Amino acid sequence: MKAIKQVCLFLLICSMPLVANTQSKKDQKVIKEADQAAKTLLEVNPGIRHYFKNSAGYVVFPNVGKGGLIVGGASGNGVLYQDNKRQGMAALKELNIGFQAGGQALIEVIFFEHKADVEKFKEGYFEFDAGVSAVALHEGKSLDLKYEKGVAVFTHSKAGLMAEASVGAQKFKFHPFK
Repeated sequence: MKAIKQVCLFLLICSMPLVANTQSKKDQKVIKEADQAAKTLLEVNPGIRHYFKNSAGYVVFPNVGKGGLIVGGASGNGVLYQDNKRQGMAALKELNIGFQAGGQALIEVIFFEHKADVEKFKEGYFEFDAGVSAVALHEGKSLDLKYEKGVAVFTHSKAGLMAEASVGAQKFKFHPFK
């Protein structure tokens, strides 16, 4: 009986790292950065708290790299939150064309108005076109953005400078946590 208990205890201890480490190191880094990015946005403009509290869900992309010269693009990885819980990892890809020059790093947060909008994102049927615009967050600036097509998008520049008048689309992929 004692040997069975020892074997069970040994198996339990050996399996703990598998349970605790369900996300890759890259995902863990993005999760940490996404949590920090949300805190940064709240510090820059506390008015965004309303969106964090009242949305059906949101996805935080803590490091979106964007650049271009005539043809441009952007990409980043993020975390989807629903009911204040992490649901999974998201990837953003953007391709655009038009007048643009430069590069920048930014935080992007997409707030979903309804649960159906979150589910649409999770199922992979979600992309932005020219009809959805993002609001750049500035310290102390009033936030009066309304949801468009079920989403509200905020960005905050971290570094770089980019002049842009382009048309393109953002596409997203979602991978739930297991």
